[in-house]
Amino acid sequence: MPGKHSVKRTTYREAVRGALRDALRRDSRVFLMGEDVGRYGGAYACSTGLLEEFGEERVRDTPLCESTFVGAGIGAALGGMRPIVEVMTVNFSLLALDQIVNNAATLRHMSGGQFSVPLVVRMATGAGRQLAAQHSHSFENWYAHVPGIKVLAPGTVQDARDMLLAALEDPDPVLVFEHQALYGVEGALDEAAAPSDPWRAVVRRPGRDASVFAWGGSLPKAMTAADHLRTEGIDVEVVDMRSLRPLDGAAIRESVSRTHRAVVVDEGWRTGSLAGEILARLAEASLYDLDAPPQRVCTAEVPIPYAKHLEDAVLPSAVTIEGAVREVVGRHG
Repeated sequence: MPGKHSVKRTTYREAVRGALRDALRRDSRVFLMGEDVGRYGGAYACSTGLLEEFGEERVRDTPLCESTFVGAGIGAALGGMRPIVEVMTVNFSLLALDQIVNNAATLRHMSGGQFSVPLVVRMATGAGRQLAAQHSHSFENWYAHVPGIKVLAPGTVQDARDMLLAALEDPDPVLVFEHQALYGVEGALDEAAAPSDPWRAVVRRPGRDASVFAWGGSLPKAMTAADHLRTEGIDVEVVDMRSLRPLDGAAIRESVSRTHRAVVVDEGWRTGSLAGEILARLAEASLYDLDAPPQRVCTAEVPIPYAKHLEDAVLPSAVTIEGAVREVVGRHG
């Protein structure tokens, strides 16, 4: 078991950078490519210094053409490399949707298992930084809909490191969604720890009165809400889903079997949301464990505003999560 000396306080951004550096050092097949990842150091400074340390063969600045460089990543993966492709923000991934959905996700199936695509695609997601309607999307659910790819949403500093390293070990495409509001957040990091199983949800805070399911940038909001509700005598269990495809259905069922109430926090829009999928699974498998209708806390169904007060108003918050928990507890509390 790692000693305490290996645990330090650092930022989410530094944890990502450290994982990239470790991966490049450990395996000569690993390389990073994307827009501004080299000389600029990454749009969110996650690759600062890596070009100088590893050179242009391992840290590659690409043209502004997502379809091209994601496709090049797929080709490199087919050729035996372990590419990490950075897409600057999730909205730009739409320009590579054909490559991700029609190529990366399907090649193992369409080749009868002859080919694998060990590709990692990292992208910044979410809102909260006044980047307006075109750069504040949460499209995790779009990709979680597609068989053949896996989707991770690290919500802690430790997971920012561990999930990237675990994704590189996977033989199939893995998309890692890093919430842009988390990059500057500080937390504990144990660099000596073996990466945890990224495909399993984790109970971040046990409780008895209601289960709150969250991931990525919504996790800190859920934790804040749980801490505040505790002062009111409401004991909330916070479950970090972590993996969005595959979903850890067992963890969802087990939590609700303990608390009998459920709230799902999803920064995506309510219609067609991943929150809706989680609630559908509860209806299929755990309906009689529920003592109150479950609730969804989602983003208002409007393009994300630029103005700070309007952006705050449309996004899930600790306050709206608290309100949803009071609702499910109060109905039969």
